Amino acid sequence: MAEDTLRKKVDAGELVVAPGAFNAMTAKIIESQGFQGVYMTGFGTACMNFGYPDLGLLTMTEMVENAARMARAVDIPVIGDADTGFGNPVNVSRTIQEFERAGVGAIHMEDQVWPKRCGHMLGKSVIDAEDMAAKIRAAVDARRDPNMLIIARTDAIAVNGFEDAVARGRLYAEAGADVLFLEAPTTVEEMEQIPRRLPDRPHLVNMAPRTPNLPVDDLRKMGFSIAIFPAICLGAAISSCIDELNTFKENGRQRDFSDWAQSFGELNEFLRVPYYLEMDSKYRSAIEE
Repeated sequence: MAEDTLRKKVDAGELVVAPGAFNAMTAKIIESQGFQGVYMTGFGTACMNFGYPDLGLLTMTEMVENAARMARAVDIPVIGDADTGFGNPVNVSRTIQEFERAGVGAIHMEDQVWPKRCGHMLGKSVIDAEDMAAKIRAAVDARRDPNMLIIARTDAIAVNGFEDAVARGRLYAEAGADVLFLEAPTTVEEMEQIPRRLPDRPHLVNMAPRTPNLPVDDLRKMGFSIAIFPAICLGAAISSCIDELNTFKENGRQRDFSDWAQSFGELNEFLRVPYYLEMDSKYRSAIEE
């Protein structure tokens, strides 16, 4: 459970940089490298834990379970991907309650038609903006912890154009969203306009394939409050696995453990093996006495 809330960081005017994690281990690695938050990538959850594409194939329970594992593993805020809220406003109420029990610092929910697609795929559709606003109101009403942020995402840029996305952002803010997330701007000019056109709420930017790949300092200057990088660990893990397996095929022998970037002993230290062994010794001694 995060010790310092995401709301506190956003309210302080920080740009929270949250690399994407697909499981508890990648969340722990992100925390160990000094980042302020973890983004539970829905694409990565589907891809790396189930071998599925990000096409709405996972259930609410499966998404919440992964978010809960991450939140238990780290002391920095976790941002959960709640897809479309998994139904109508009544379903959204339960979705929010389950993510809140999981211990996340925020969720984002999008206005796509279900089954949804990855926000950077083509062929998306969006629901009526008023229907999404009703979902946001339900999410705000269902929340019990005022520190948990409700992030409203619109995928309208790719479907109806930038102006419709801005109008939806304004409506979603009026419905009670804490943070706005205009998904997949395709130009630097669009990115610059988002915080400027909708100044009443903080903004999240998703640094995924269709969005210009800008440095963090540029995102900060534009006025974004949260920047997520969903594919950074996913891409590294996949490419590293392929490279390592190809080397293994060529050599017919795996590398020595001492050659790994992190030795077996260092990995066990990172996973707090000494802590658990000390606990085992403590209670074993109590039993023997």
